[in-house]
Amino acid sequence: MASHASHCIAGRWLPGAGDRTRLVLDPATGEPVAGLTEATDEEVDAAVRAASEAGAAWASTDPAERGAMVAAAARRVHEISEELTTLTTREMGRPAALSAAGVEAAASTMLQYAQLGPLHRGRSLQGGWDAVDLMVHQPRGVVAVITPWNDPVAVPAGLLAAALVTGNTVVFKPSERTPGTGEQLARALIEQLPAGVLNLVHGAAETGAALAGHEVVDVVAHVGSTAAGRTIAAAAARTGAKVVLENGGNDPLLVDADVDPEWAAAQTALGGFINSGQLCTSVERVYVHHLVAQEFLAALVKEAESLVLGPGSDPATTLGPLVDGRARDGVHGQVQDALRGGATARSGGVLPEGAGTFYPATVLTDVTEDMTVMTEETFGPVLPVRVVPTFEEGLAAAAASTYGLAATVLTASMAHAQQAWRRLPVGTVKVNAVFGGAPGGAAQPRRASGDGFGYGPELLDELTVAKVVHLGCGPTQTVLR
Repeated sequence: MASHASHCIAGRWLPGAGDRTRLVLDPATGEPVAGLTEATDEEVDAAVRAASEAGAAWASTDPAERGAMVAAAARRVHEISEELTTLTTREMGRPAALSAAGVEAAASTMLQYAQLGPLHRGRSLQGGWDAVDLMVHQPRGVVAVITPWNDPVAVPAGLLAAALVTGNTVVFKPSERTPGTGEQLARALIEQLPAGVLNLVHGAAETGAALAGHEVVDVVAHVGSTAAGRTIAAAAARTGAKVVLENGGNDPLLVDADVDPEWAAAQTALGGFINSGQLCTSVERVYVHHLVAQEFLAALVKEAESLVLGPGSDPATTLGPLVDGRARDGVHGQVQDALRGGATARSGGVLPEGAGTFYPATVLTDVTEDMTVMTEETFGPVLPVRVVPTFEEGLAAAAASTYGLAATVLTASMAHAQQAWRRLPVGTVKVNAVFGGAPGGAAQPRRASGDGFGYGPELLDELTVAKVVHLGCGPTQTVLR
């Protein structure tokens, strides 16, 4: 039997009073996993008001005490990691090992912010002997955290922890596709916090719009699609709320002439097929130098065909289903559009028979820059590959996008690496590795991919406001020199 998600407003768990309901199906089997009643506008308003009313007391709580509560929640996330792993896999389909890694990443990120929060500080300026200016960080107020289904524990964990340790109160709306996972993460935090400091509402676009456009919300932190991000930015422009957005990407990968084509193919397959291509930073388009193209493509097709399509609960599975039928229809539509335009499917491209929203690892060649699969985010296990005569031409094509999230360059040339990271208009450039990076790294997405630091210590700055305080002695006091 499917569980039913609950809202939490001012510390009270409620089933929801509205008439908009949803049922979440296991994408591997089609069986019901969770149901939810979407929050009404009145429930969203109550959650925001509860957060606002809890704000003054929470902001005046010692930073070390706030950090200790978040650290306790991180330990709780670790304790319930098996439950969160199972929920993630059942609700959105990813292989269990990947779900488990996301849960552990969430606990680690929460601990990171629990430690960084009390250390967050401003600076002082001395203009003369009789005065000093302080730049101090204060919480912004009520933060709306709206997060996606494709990494439903790790992504919200960082935003929630950073908002809380800096003294903000929060209203959290997880994706309507992963309500059970979002609720369990929220419970781990709410158990440690005063009532009203963290509130939870469930729902889809209507609920998100009511939350993002609420006049009492001070910050909207959103990870998700570009379309949703633009709607949120427009709403925030009307209310004056600050936005922190990480939205869609169309991340390119360049393969230079001087790299091992089999190694490059393995990296490309990892970047394009992990999580069934459902990551914001998935490889979305590939530019390969003609001197290694034939060997690279043969190896990439071999990588694609070696993946085991199946339910995420099966340890043998290396490619789980897409999150639902709507997502699969969108991915397949882009592939079919490319094939009609002259592209060739070197692997995949055909809908599997049977239950579940599975889609095979697909490699396309003979693609052109005007195809949707090259210009827009596909968000599925699809790798369109274009052969280019020079590294320079590949770099120019990679840089020509309305998105600006991330890019990968595989090269043995330091000169080409330097040229690429300087010229690519994206927040993150990865050289010779599709994933990885030092803990605490933060980047700013550009253009259609969003705005603001979503990770690292810099996120604490995004979620606070700097206030300048001028402390003068006054006319009747003197300062000894």
